[in-house]
Amino acid sequence: MICFATEMWERFSFYGMKYLLLLYLTKYHLFTDAEGLEVLGGYAALVYAMPVIGGLLADRYLGMRKSVILGGLLLVAGHLGMAVEGEQARMVGDNIARDTQALQVFYASLALIVIGVGFLKPNISTIVGKLYAKDDPRRDSGFTIFYMGINLGSFSATLLCGYLGETYGWSYGFGAAGIGMLVGLATFIYGQRYLAGLAEPPEDGKLKERTVIGLSKEHTIYASSLLAVAVVWQMLQFHAAVGLLLNTLSVLVLAGLAWFIVARCNAVERSRMIVLIILTMSTVVFWALFEQSAASMTLFADRVMDREVFGLTLTASQYGALNSMFIFMFAPFFAWLWTVLGRRGLEPSTPVKFALGIAQAGLGFGALMIGAANPDQAGLVSGYWMVLAYLLHTCGELCLSPVGLSAVTKLAVPSVVGVMMGSWFLATAYSEFVAAQLAKLAAIETSSGSVTDTAGALTTYGELFSSLFWLGLGAGVLMLLLSPLLRRMMHGIH
Repeated sequence: MICFATEMWERFSFYGMKYLLLLYLTKYHLFTDAEGLEVLGGYAALVYAMPVIGGLLADRYLGMRKSVILGGLLLVAGHLGMAVEGEQARMVGDNIARDTQALQVFYASLALIVIGVGFLKPNISTIVGKLYAKDDPRRDSGFTIFYMGINLGSFSATLLCGYLGETYGWSYGFGAAGIGMLVGLATFIYGQRYLAGLAEPPEDGKLKERTVIGLSKEHTIYASSLLAVAVVWQMLQFHAAVGLLLNTLSVLVLAGLAWFIVARCNAVERSRMIVLIILTMSTVVFWALFEQSAASMTLFADRVMDREVFGLTLTASQYGALNSMFIFMFAPFFAWLWTVLGRRGLEPSTPVKFALGIAQAGLGFGALMIGAANPDQAGLVSGYWMVLAYLLHTCGELCLSPVGLSAVTKLAVPSVVGVMMGSWFLATAYSEFVAAQLAKLAAIETSSGSVTDTAGALTTYGELFSSLFWLGLGAGVLMLLLSPLLRRMMHGIH
């Protein structure tokens, strides 16, 4: 329960600010859509890339307990720093006057969050696995409870922080996220005594060894994490650096895997690895569509949508809570469905599940496309189209996401499982960057953060959603057509 509470509050803080971020930049600091999306895309990409390094450092040196505490401290500092608004941007003639000092605090806070997530996120999950023996029947139940903590934190944070940020002031929303992370860190520090030594460094003596800079390895890691914060701080302000980093890493990883497949694998291993690479690359399409939720979908909800649904008027950012709500509702159904189909020999293969997931992401944008083409008399789109889009996206996630990491462990050659897991997260990071580039296709000129031409905005968003609809549907159909071949290439792995 300590891990459950820690992860719940960490996700509370993360999602509490995620759906506010783009609105804050475009409405308070008067960033253009393109500028705001560049920051969002760079931040989200780095957030998903850093856990690979954080997990590696914990495995080899720090151990999970110290890594989680370090990550928690960085996250608390970062989220509380996000509450520093500074002065609101304003027009001075034809130019925008911004509070540059407050923006530097903002970028530094994002950098602290990026590195903090890198240390905390992978290691809190690993601790849960350490608490159970591999053959312990409670293991799956423990991870199920842990997973529900993630969604509970996401659901409550998106509703509360979204409401506070958009209604009372951005600092209230970001500040609430920071307080949530502080509670999570305090919970973990209090409960670390119950870990029974399972999350300690692999070799405590190694941490005390001196490095070339005269510090112990442990203190060198801490100092390096602060240096990494400084580097990310600058990268978030020079967005081309993030894209260059992701492109370079992707090319290097693909080249290395190509060499490994040709030189080190037998026929069966080679076939399975090729399938795994195809599946991994297909997730870039899915997550690039799915992560429009904090990008184009949030701007759409804010600018051209009647946000009243089921008798409630939600803020634009609060719509993000629909994903967690639908996971609560439908995750048990999908678990039951796959089990029933499996007993009858009808359960879809992993490639088919991927195809279904990607296609449903596309269909979600089909709903928004129809909504954008049919506004009400006030020129606004019914919020129910957004509800339908989130429903389809979540069902797609439940088809693809739970089986993804399992596929990595089953299909990868044992000697490169870690590399393939890192490649999986790199693909997720890359998809965040791609999501921002796609959303920029619907970048709209605003006046003091507000849309002046609603009809024109509807047309622009409709064109984007139409493109995303065909992209998702086309990629899903392609994966479905490839699925018989991919299944044969898996050589008995389900």
